Amino acid sequence: MASSSLTRRTLLGTLSGAVLSTGSSVIAQEVKWSSGASKARAVAPPGAVDCHFHTYDKRYPPIAGATLLPEDATPDDYRALQGRTGTTRGVIIQPSTYGTDNRLQIASRQALGPEDFRVVAVVAENVPDAELQQLNEQGVRGVRFNLRFPGGLTVSSLKMLAPRLADLGWTCQINMHPKQIEENADLLMSLPGPLVFDHLAQVPQPDGLDSATYKVIRGMLDRGKTWIKLSGAYISSKSGPPDYTDAGAVAKAYAKAAPERLVWGSDWPHPSERENKPDDARLFDLLAEWAGSDATFKRILVDNPVELYGFRPVTK
Repeated sequence: MASSSLTRRTLLGTLSGAVLSTGSSVIAQEVKWSSGASKARAVAPPGAVDCHFHTYDKRYPPIAGATLLPEDATPDDYRALQGRTGTTRGVIIQPSTYGTDNRLQIASRQALGPEDFRVVAVVAENVPDAELQQLNEQGVRGVRFNLRFPGGLTVSSLKMLAPRLADLGWTCQINMHPKQIEENADLLMSLPGPLVFDHLAQVPQPDGLDSATYKVIRGMLDRGKTWIKLSGAYISSKSGPPDYTDAGAVAKAYAKAAPERLVWGSDWPHPSERENKPDDARLFDLLAEWAGSDATFKRILVDNPVELYGFRPVTK
């Protein structure tokens, strides 16, 4: 959808830069593992991608020592969430719960529709080339290095796997504690291929834009091959809901610095939040505010995921 068309639909006074639907179309719809019931007021452009969510199913065994053991969150539950946000495509992220057993996320992609969904997997450090090729055929487009939770991969795994993933055109998706980012800045800057940092790159609050973590990430972002997911604002925020103002300031700074290398994710079903689940419609509306313009809003939701994950381009 063209930016000018989006702008004509913008209602003034509620969200800066957001595209809002009419009040009559905001219909209550409760969704598992999400608070609130209203649809997002920001209107998702055609082909909008949620680049970070998970599915869970007790029929698939967790790894020993898993610390996040949410209740089932199914593809059907996620379809209901799409009814609130308006996204139509997505990237399913392997959670720490299942280690290197990617079967559930791959099955979820099939259930949701392989044309419109991709997977970011977790693999062993010494994964055979044949397994990587098979995963590629199953829609995998990256490997997650989730160093905040048990799961098998380490900082040294990044150095070993990054060249192989770059050869495949995959991403290295990184979820690190702030101190880990600071301590491994030289390694991170030396890695080939696109790096994608989860959840605003875990910039700590209340230091935010003044933190050493932000300075490292901003330096990497300025070099041109690092990407950031505008997701999980509630993870680092100290100001809290509904606006997560402190984390939002970091998101806005990223949007000004490199709008061409940002994507958005709901992080549904919010496994780190055992109680008081976020309102996903509000999270989507906050993206419209952080983006600051209709063109950037569309770029983050549509154009950037096409480049990063190989979705088909959206024709006007």
